[in-house]
Amino acid sequence: MFLGTHTPRLDDKGRLILPAKFRDELAGGVVITKGQERCLYVFPTPEFQHIAEQLRAQPMTHKAARAYSRVFFASAHDEVPDKQGRVTIPAHLRSYAGLDRDLVVIGASTRVEIWDKVAWETYLAESEDDFADIEEGVLPGGL
Repeated sequence: MFLGTHTPRLDDKGRLILPAKFRDELAGGVVITKGQERCLYVFPTPEFQHIAEQLRAQPMTHKAARAYSRVFFASAHDEVPDKQGRVTIPAHLRSYAGLDRDLVVIGASTRVEIWDKVAWETYLAESEDDFADIEEGVLPGGL
């Protein structure tokens, strides 16, 4: 399970050093793709394969599933982190997420998310007030 918030920087070659606490689980390979709210999702390869199976199980006649699958898979980039725990974020994904230099990398349970630092701070500021109201709808019965 991926947890926590980290603030690495993107180097001049578009590489990110994965947080040390995430490296072991991601060492076998990752898939980076577009996420919601203009962030990037980073999945361990087995988790990405599990999601791919779920999407494959949807009927081809399901318009939303087709649309989601197209964007999700067309933007995906797979690679194995190097010995220093670095991954290269392709230009099209950096552009999508507005990544420049300062990043925020968060653990989001089964995936890692990569955010532009300012975008993350804005998202948090806009979402914090709703956090308490959302809990009951997400966790029936509450905590």
